[in-house]
Amino acid sequence: MKIKWGLYALLSLALAGTAACKQESDGGAGMPGESPQRSQSTGGTTGSGSNAELPESTPTEASGNDGNDSGDSSARANVKLTPVFQGVNLDRPTAIESRGDRLYVTEQEGRIVALRAAEADKGGKTETLLDLTDRVYSKGTEQGLLGLAFDPQYEVNGFIYVNYTTRTNTIIARYSLPLEERAASGDGKDEKVLMTFKQLYANHNGGQLAFGPDGYLYIGTGDGGGSGDPQGNGQNKQTLLGKILRIDIGKAEGDKAYAIPADNPFAKSGGAKEIYAYGLRNPWRFSFDADTGDLWAADVGQNKFEEIDKIVNGGNYGWKLKEADRCYEPSSGCESAAKQAGVIAPIWSYGREDGQSVTGGYVYRGTAIPGLAGRYVYGDYGSGAIWALKEEVSGHYGNELLLQSELNITTFGLDEQGELYLTSADGELYRLDPR
Repeated sequence: MKIKWGLYALLSLALAGTAACKQESDGGAGMPGESPQRSQSTGGTTGSGSNAELPESTPTEASGNDGNDSGDSSARANVKLTPVFQGVNLDRPTAIESRGDRLYVTEQEGRIVALRAAEADKGGKTETLLDLTDRVYSKGTEQGLLGLAFDPQYEVNGFIYVNYTTRTNTIIARYSLPLEERAASGDGKDEKVLMTFKQLYANHNGGQLAFGPDGYLYIGTGDGGGSGDPQGNGQNKQTLLGKILRIDIGKAEGDKAYAIPADNPFAKSGGAKEIYAYGLRNPWRFSFDADTGDLWAADVGQNKFEEIDKIVNGGNYGWKLKEADRCYEPSSGCESAAKQAGVIAPIWSYGREDGQSVTGGYVYRGTAIPGLAGRYVYGDYGSGAIWALKEEVSGHYGNELLLQSELNITTFGLDEQGELYLTSADGELYRLDPR
């Protein structure tokens, strides 16, 4: 399915246009995006020296050998997208998770649906795991049910965690599902709200939830929206907005339904205790490398650049002093302030000639595509490009254009074998396969 002007895209454009008049002049959305038009040039990135025009191709006919890459090309990966669960139409999918023999997809309106992995190539059908449409507000293109994480002890306690918006707030909540017949069994009546914080605007809500290898829950938050972070939240260490948060859901502390990990950077003083990293605009999707534990985040840009960051404890990623590695506010002469603030540069960035809204993915650790091993696979909602990023022996990063999907890519996910899936804005699900 090619990028098209469906309802989802029209809603996205409405945010980019109407909101622009009132509160925005953004170029990137960072949730199923504000910029559905496909770029005419994709593959080169900031600093890559390549702005080659993309060939037209279908999702199932694409090769890495097209010259639109940077870095070591000795082990290119030839891949294709295979439509899976054909006949199943998801309603504005926002996240993919897996557990056991099932894939779980969150729908923006407030449902979590389950699909049996064994039926991927046979059509399959959805079962509703949890329906939260009675409390989720999804009228804004960046509002709704945005994230899902399974407790590391899910098979024992049945706990799942969700990130959703009301009209005015972000909610991080926990639900307990019955130990038997987990699919088609949750009614949402046992909600336990762990955290809530106010959102001044409808956009830049982040949304990602993930448990790290340390067992803590990580939460992505946007800068609160509005054009250019008008509240200065990205660099404000007293607010939870424009951050990646980290909490211990295994115990409660004081009046909170969670505890603060002792090594959080501001656990003792200097900022909000929940903060793990800051200076982010809208980290729509982040993920942990299953082998190394490294935390990769794709941060959606303002109007010039998209960026990929390697997140570390206490890291400051620059927004809004910088957009990627360029000065944003002030528009020039920010280097001294950035150095003083300890800003960490992105490991990769790209401009508007290559896309408009980065969708973060995963470091590939599956077995079906050996040429992708150890590479971070990600895409762009606006252009439909899918790339693979790899650290070279030199310490620099090489970026390979895997294919031009011609899809509005909303999210990536992994199955239990580590194979990659993605969803499109029009509700279709695909698997990345060897060509």
